[in-house]
Amino acid sequence: MAREPDDPIAPSDWSEIVRRVRARTPARLLVGRAGGAYRTSTQLDLRNAHAAARDAIREELDLERDLGMALIERWNLFEVSTQAANKDEYLLRPDLGRCLSERSGAELQTRCSRGNRLQIAIADGLSVTAVSVQVPPLLELLYEQAIERNWTVGQTFVIRHCRVGILNEIGALLAPEVAILLIGERPGLATAESLSAYMAYRPQRNHTDASRNLISNIHCRGVSTWNAASRIMDLAAKMMRTGTSGCQLREEFPARKEIKSFES
Repeated sequence: MAREPDDPIAPSDWSEIVRRVRARTPARLLVGRAGGAYRTSTQLDLRNAHAAARDAIREELDLERDLGMALIERWNLFEVSTQAANKDEYLLRPDLGRCLSERSGAELQTRCSRGNRLQIAIADGLSVTAVSVQVPPLLELLYEQAIERNWTVGQTFVIRHCRVGILNEIGALLAPEVAILLIGERPGLATAESLSAYMAYRPQRNHTDASRNLISNIHCRGVSTWNAASRIMDLAAKMMRTGTSGCQLREEFPARKEIKSFES
């Protein structure tokens, strides 16, 4: 029986090179076509991914729903906000998302100690979905490894309507040796659950992106939470050892085995 134009190709019918490519990336490569267009199944998948991305960006953070009471109570998490009053203003005015509101700045100074070796902050960023999925297991691992290294860790808090530049405010207010911002990444059409960890050594108000390091793509098909925690802590240790961060500091990776080409 002839295959209908929109019938999906069974994985057992894929050639070896197609199987290898599809195994290495979530990108919609070699998915087939119906005439000059995507197959209906691919088009529906794209629309679903696009809807998930829009939802992740527009969703407002709810501490209890997104992080759970167990995590909130375990680490005494509390919420502060930037100068962006709502989600629309946050999206239209990135500058407001880089500065804490006056009330939030005062609250941090009251509730958080200064001068710790490590300061962790959680931010909604552009994906509340990523925060909800990735932060609970990652935060536990970061605390475990910090305790193993005998590092003092400041009171962790959550920031609403936040941009990466908030690291400078954290540095100015709390003076940690290393500041870590766990923030939802801008969703793509592969996943809306990707988290980033931005890091800086003694961040100051005049610092730029060049002063920061980044570990990105923390999600189930990217960097695992266990791997991310180890990389974050190893990079923090290197910042403390060298007294710097950003473009002057490179993350160290273990030696990788040579990847065989498809032709081998």
